[in-house]
Amino acid sequence: MTLKECKKEEKADREFRKKFKFEGSINVLTQMMVDPAVTEKRGGGKNLPLRRGEILDVVQFTNQEQILCRNSQRRYGYVPRAVMLHL
Repeated sequence: MTLKECKKEEKADREFRKKFKFEGSINVLTQMMVDPAVTEKRGGGKNLPLRRGEILDVVQFTNQEQILCRNSQRRYGYVPRAVMLHL
């Protein structure tokens, strides 16, 4: 990883901590897949855009309706639990 990529990741992590008021280390708990039958949704605000069959890293199980996830582009956001499948 180059220095530029490393600094970009650090910046993304700082913005994530500020936006979601997240404290502690960012650990991936598990990976889950977006249901292939669900309609694709655009993200907005604190929600992550959904793409069919996408594999997401679960950072935190926030409540009964939402999960805090990270996608392959290192973007963070909430995803509804109803559209997630265990791998």
